[in-house]
Amino acid sequence: MTVNLTRIYTKLGDGGQTHLGDMSRVAKTHPRIEAYGEIDELNSHLGVLLCESSLPDAYGPWLQRVQNDLFDLGADLSVPEPEEPTERARLRVAPEQITWLEERCDEVNATLAPLKSFVLPGGTAAAAQLHVCRTVCRRAERRALLVQDANPEVVRYLNRLSDLLFILSRGANHETGTAEPLWQPGASG
Repeated sequence: MTVNLTRIYTKLGDGGQTHLGDMSRVAKTHPRIEAYGEIDELNSHLGVLLCESSLPDAYGPWLQRVQNDLFDLGADLSVPEPEEPTERARLRVAPEQITWLEERCDEVNATLAPLKSFVLPGGTAAAAQLHVCRTVCRRAERRALLVQDANPEVVRYLNRLSDLLFILSRGANHETGTAEPLWQPGASG
């Protein structure tokens, strides 16, 4: 897949429409555009997270891989399933990408104490930003569910990624010895 961006603005979207990967045009409010727009936002939040000094060193390369995978998800969503088979291969999210997320979940979760309460977002700055990423990921997942012919692996990836982001937030606090902020039901009442 070759990408060649010579001119950033084209004025083609000024009327509220955009091209999909198959060159068809849809409204910028189309569920497919909303879904990969949310994925793009998630990727930007991950970029902010990667600048955070309290992020454990091991997480950086993992999250950079996730950032690349998120571009794969966007590319997958940007091309509707063709009505008739074509010779041109399209980039699609693969089960192996999800397996990799599950392996990272298991690896970090094995180092953490079992949960006895819900976790509040916070602790270190990295842990808090991981929670922001987790919630944006959940929103992207909900948007992807609205794309009728979406590759089901996209939704599976986002579902597993949100799990990983939660586990990494716990790990970020654990790595620095920061106490996890836990929900205390009715504590204010």
